[in-house]
Amino acid sequence: MAKNSVLPVFIPLLFSAVLLSYCVSAASAASNEAASNASISPAATAPSLSGEEIYAALYGDLRDLYAMETYDYVPEYLSERHDDVDYGTVETDVEYWSETAGDYKYCNVLLPAGYDDSEEYPVLYMYHGFGGRYDSHVHKNSILETLYGNMLSEGLTVPMIIVGADMYTDLLEEKDDKSDAELRPCYDKGVDDFANDLIPFIEEHYAVKKGRMSTAVTGVSQGATEALAIAFKWQSKVAYVGSFAPCTGVIPVPFGRNSFWSWPILDDLTIESPETMPRYIYLTVGTEDPYCIRSTAYYGEVMDEKEIPNQNDLVEGYDHGNEMWELGHYNFLQKIFLDGE
Repeated sequence: MAKNSVLPVFIPLLFSAVLLSYCVSAASAASNEAASNASISPAATAPSLSGEEIYAALYGDLRDLYAMETYDYVPEYLSERHDDVDYGTVETDVEYWSETAGDYKYCNVLLPAGYDDSEEYPVLYMYHGFGGRYDSHVHKNSILETLYGNMLSEGLTVPMIIVGADMYTDLLEEKDDKSDAELRPCYDKGVDDFANDLIPFIEEHYAVKKGRMSTAVTGVSQGATEALAIAFKWQSKVAYVGSFAPCTGVIPVPFGRNSFWSWPILDDLTIESPETMPRYIYLTVGTEDPYCIRSTAYYGEVMDEKEIPNQNDLVEGYDHGNEMWELGHYNFLQKIFLDGE
């Protein structure tokens, strides 16, 4: 079994009332500020609540995702194709206009078995690593499509739309001619493409259940870096994040500072307001990973210091590859969008 580094301690729902009081106070303060053109810090009116207390006030009546078991292996039958399983439909090379890129981009969209336009489905956005594409992990017969289809047929997860997104968001026709240092900023721009371009397109063209509690993001390697940045930059849009072996570059780190891999996307990992505390943050990396053990641990340590509930699994024997990505999704897919959230 993998090790959980942080388990939120749930407290009485008395804090729901406290949180509501804070929200009303904050709204009133914002209104007064607009009227008087004065600068009022929300922190000045906020009650002294710990991160665990805020989390409990928001989610204390829902399932405790951090207390649910995680695993250090994927059962073999979930990795195999079965004739009697409906794996859904993958729509490939779906084109959308990206204002962020100033060009058209593409994604692959996995619709679950039994997809019905009259229903509404939560959405998981999945990001590839450096050098990958939108179709690297979401395509017919892919590891993720097979795993998800099997898990859904076994009742281990819920119906959802999975979008294979492309991190690369600039100079789209020149990717093969650029160095890694030139490509890195083009990947980082995907953080804004996610919120401003991709989400609106998916919500317009598919049967989507809207809102942050119906939106999740995962990523692997450099995509895990970007996914974690997305979760903290766009807290009002996403509640679940799975970051599998994230590289340096989310925030400043105390190591590798002279490399373009460490250019920070964000200044820090902070929660904008009590209402945007993430529902579930899952970090994981293998003990044989040659690149991202330190960075994965560091992000968890920063969140621990800031009392932001998170789970950080160091899994024995896994390296920086497909088996780790499958395991990360296996654990993550069992914990998102439960209980009609």
